[in-house]
Amino acid sequence: MHAGPIADSIVRIEGLTKRFGAITAVDSVDLEIRRGELFALLGGSGCGKTTLLRMLAGFEVPDGGRIVIDGQDMTGVPPHLRPVNMMFQSYALFPHMDVAANVGYGLRREGVRAPEIATRVAEALEQVKLADHAARRPAQLSGGQRQRVALARALVKRPKLLLLDEPLAALDRKLREGTRFELVRLQEQLGLTFVMVTHDQEEAMSMATRLAVMNTGRVAQVGTPHEIYERPASRFVADFIGIANILEADGGWLALRPEKITLAADRPDAANTVAGKILDIAYEGDRSLYRIVTEGKGTMVVSTTNIDRMQPASFARGQEVWLGWSADAGHRVSE
Repeated sequence: MHAGPIADSIVRIEGLTKRFGAITAVDSVDLEIRRGELFALLGGSGCGKTTLLRMLAGFEVPDGGRIVIDGQDMTGVPPHLRPVNMMFQSYALFPHMDVAANVGYGLRREGVRAPEIATRVAEALEQVKLADHAARRPAQLSGGQRQRVALARALVKRPKLLLLDEPLAALDRKLREGTRFELVRLQEQLGLTFVMVTHDQEEAMSMATRLAVMNTGRVAQVGTPHEIYERPASRFVADFIGIANILEADGGWLALRPEKITLAADRPDAANTVAGKILDIAYEGDRSLYRIVTEGKGTMVVSTTNIDRMQPASFARGQEVWLGWSADAGHRVSE
């Protein structure tokens, strides 16, 4: 999915395949991840993203292909000998241990001496802003704080690659939004490579340097959030990321985002126009979504920004309207 090798890649995945019986969970995936980036594996249930992450960690053995991390072939290398650590969705904290003991657990198991453990635990807790919570038990912490303890436990081993499995899934929506920025800021400060699995497109788009959209075990597209949204490679990617109107065009399909369309009572001065009738309106606070039955283009979705706080909706259900968009508003996609 990319043109040639990436100059400073820390992970190189070549022809990676994993089968579970008759099911091919990961199907000949080629992928490179750059040093110091926050890379997201994005896709729905069963797309292969978590299996791919577990193979990076060493918890699953590939049926084909190979993984190279920082120049070292990981074939046959067990999890504890890889320069990788994983933060699980459940956090898996020990309830009977305080925060410091939870963070230092992996180092104790490796036989690291107590003075060094104390130093590294203090450093990791400082990084996640929990230095004053070292003596607390997990039950005394909020969901966001427990997540940061799990992150500190992963960071304390100083991995070259940190793997995060749905890291924000256990948090409520408001806390999830705030924690996104915390994670991105921490990743930038540390200069560490994060690889994150998520099914939440908004999460991936707002956090990732680059992302891979996965579908049925394969990588559908790799790119920056802007590239994936504005220039989707296929109908699948266009449909999966945000909302897209898929229109027939000469020699293919055109993906047209709802915000690229002008909604008007009179025919607008635009390269492309179509008449229609409003079927449904969804008020979403910052924007309103209109589903419109058009003449010859099927049902289309248009979004408008709700700028004026006091202004009620300009359009009503059942109203006849016009849609217009510029010649370059859409993006041609493959099947």
